[in-house]
Amino acid sequence: MLKLKKFARFTLILTMGVFIGVAVTLEKNARAERAIVSSAIAPLPYSQLRTFTEIFSRIKSDYVEKVDDKTLLQNAIRGMLSGLDPHSSYLDKVASEEVRISTDGKFGGLGIEVTMEDGFVKVVTPIDDTPAARAGLQPGDLIVRLNTKPVKGMTLGDAVKIMRGKPGSKIKLIVVREGESKPLEFTLTRAIIKIVSVKSRLLEPGYGYVRISAFQIDTGKSLANAILKLRAKNKGPLKGLVLDLRNNPGGVLDAAVQVSDTFLTKGLIVYTEGRTSNSKHKFRATPSDLIQGAPIVVLVNEGSASASEIVAGALQDHKRAVIMGTKTFGKGSVQTIVPMSNGTKLKLTTARYFTPKGRSIQAKGVIPDIITEQVVIKKQKKHRRLKEADLSRHLKNTGAGKEKLKKSKASLKTKKDFQLNEALNLLKGVNLFQKRAG
Repeated sequence: MLKLKKFARFTLILTMGVFIGVAVTLEKNARAERAIVSSAIAPLPYSQLRTFTEIFSRIKSDYVEKVDDKTLLQNAIRGMLSGLDPHSSYLDKVASEEVRISTDGKFGGLGIEVTMEDGFVKVVTPIDDTPAARAGLQPGDLIVRLNTKPVKGMTLGDAVKIMRGKPGSKIKLIVVREGESKPLEFTLTRAIIKIVSVKSRLLEPGYGYVRISAFQIDTGKSLANAILKLRAKNKGPLKGLVLDLRNNPGGVLDAAVQVSDTFLTKGLIVYTEGRTSNSKHKFRATPSDLIQGAPIVVLVNEGSASASEIVAGALQDHKRAVIMGTKTFGKGSVQTIVPMSNGTKLKLTTARYFTPKGRSIQAKGVIPDIITEQVVIKKQKKHRRLKEADLSRHLKNTGAGKEKLKKSKASLKTKKDFQLNEALNLLKGVNLFQKRAG
């Protein structure tokens, strides 16, 4: 596996929005960060700053209510960052502490990642095995009311604070969903969320399934362990693997590189480009493939973002996997967490990332090789139809032996998941073709 160098200056993260109580990141040296920030400051625009101080003074003297200096300046900082892009933000001490805690993948809340859209809280994705996922929240849902409070007019931070709370306490969400004629109501019970980023199982003898729900620091190692366990359970090499990245919002860049390198033996995985030399990096694969060239199908959807798109894009460009599902979210930027001298942090978009062939997926997403919508298949009511054997005076079969009809051993979970079932069928088809071609 690729051993990535630790960034001494930048912490690179690739997440979609804000987890309720978490943002995936790493802790680095604050002094080194401040030195970079100090050296990067350009000459001050004095005329614009004069206007700022005039407005600041006017608010202090004339606003209908008294506002303290700290509040005004923090609001100014937040406003400055909110005008850049949806992913740059100011993290106060409380939010910074949550970022630190989230490195372990354990936090309190609803288990949902959100962003802002048109003044409402938009669900990017519910996290597996959490209150949000169990309640049935879906990517794209717009949360318009929290308990009795309308979301319109709130900042994302305000909404997140309301959604957080003591484990065991309840909150009511009013949600607008595309295709529904009226708003939906969900009552969720807050819980301690422990993210297990990698889950795996055998779909059938020879065919493995790995689900990655988020990219954490140890995801690459967890993936390797999962594959080794699948091989042991299968009592031999795998014939194929389904890598499920649906509704995976992203996470740590290093983890995305390690996951890609699990299946690639050479070449570029991803590269980043920004304005500074510290934001330009290239990541290459090392000579190891844990499934020894067995075919891979990667499942993606509109909730697959950022680090998920890096993995899908890299495997697609190298023709190492077939990408199946629906077009991904399209977040092609990298954020850096920069510690400030007062204990707060700055999350700043510092680079764009590109797939091995130089594609930027920013606002475009990864287009699957095979477009497969998630549908519900219902068994049609069976009607007895006339067969040859029912006809009078039909000829008897004089062939030697009797053929038995082979029934599929696909699990009930696979049959209920149309996209997963199609991925398994594709893997079987690839193996059948290779056998006949060989």
